[in-house]
Amino acid sequence: MILREVRNLRAALDIYTVSMRGPDRPPDQLSPEERDEAGRTYYIKPQGALAAAVALARTLGSHPARFTTGLLYAAKLGGFAPKQLLLHLAYFAEAVMVGRWMRENGLTHLHTHYSSTVALLVHEIFGLDISISFHGPDEFENPSGFFIREKVAASTFVRAISQYARSQLMKSSAASDWGRIHVVYMGVDPDAFAPRPFRRHPSPLEIICVGRLARAKAQHILIAAVQNLLDSGRDVLLRLVGGGPDHKSLEEDVARRGIKSQVVIHGFTPQAELEALYQQADIFALPSFAEGVPGVLMEAMAMEIPCVSTWITGIPELIRNGQDGLLVAPSDVEGCSEALRTLVDDPELRLRIGQAGRQRVLERFDLRRNSNELADLLNGSCQDAACSRAAAGRRP
Repeated sequence: MILREVRNLRAALDIYTVSMRGPDRPPDQLSPEERDEAGRTYYIKPQGALAAAVALARTLGSHPARFTTGLLYAAKLGGFAPKQLLLHLAYFAEAVMVGRWMRENGLTHLHTHYSSTVALLVHEIFGLDISISFHGPDEFENPSGFFIREKVAASTFVRAISQYARSQLMKSSAASDWGRIHVVYMGVDPDAFAPRPFRRHPSPLEIICVGRLARAKAQHILIAAVQNLLDSGRDVLLRLVGGGPDHKSLEEDVARRGIKSQVVIHGFTPQAELEALYQQADIFALPSFAEGVPGVLMEAMAMEIPCVSTWITGIPELIRNGQDGLLVAPSDVEGCSEALRTLVDDPELRLRIGQAGRQRVLERFDLRRNSNELADLLNGSCQDAACSRAAAGRRP
């Protein structure tokens, strides 16, 4: 989603992109869009230790006072725990490299999604303006450890991806800084995710779940719910799509229940293959324990796939229960089973909920419209200056 947002922002702004890490896959496994963005992006870690040492030495020589102030601030953020101290000293080195790159390119504003501690240090060392997109939920579970108060105070503006995210940022920041926090939803391209063919009486009916195979996504809950459907005579097939640490335990769960022929665990799946799976999906299920506002739900809704998810964090801002999808309590196997059973048994409801879901995306979660809102915020913060935007991996 961030990749697509960056590409939409390019239509409104002259932006540069920087990432802490290199691409997570070799070039031949990247989509054409990903390869294009990789060619436009400056990568920090692949520069190596020598480049970091040169940047540190030159910054110390040219701006010794700011260098020292930033180093002490990084040490303060790291605290007394050796591991955290070393981590924040690494962030300091990355911030120096980012700041020097920005200065060399005449950039004065840095917007970041996930490398917000690096951005905070860029601000401290170089005095450059910063802004941050907060997604959650990790930073909201440990606001002091993620230095939310300090980051909000240092930013020209903060973008929350949901009202829920805004409330958590407000809870952890000074009331005098609340005006800096703006809600701008992420979004999907409704043309790229067009309605798939509706199947009134499929056999089997396919339920798809897309997301990292991890405890927070609660795929074990979904497997138990699907077993209930199978035990009650429903002809369904569950597809779990994504990679992650729970792959083995999910396979063991499926085998223990004796439903290996009705559950397919695909693992990591390239976008083109995922789109093919979406085309044959009849229901999308995401029984998560923790989320921001899931992009996969937006994709499914845009394709008129009726969704079942949980009433947590920002999800109810996307799905209105009974109208745009069905929401259940997290951890509630029976509730999840009942919501799925309702959709399995009622093709007219699947059709209506699916169509309403796409309309919801068109109204509130259209990528182009929401990217323009973010561009307006960036324009307001970068008058008469070029803007840089950090498209980085998940970092505090």
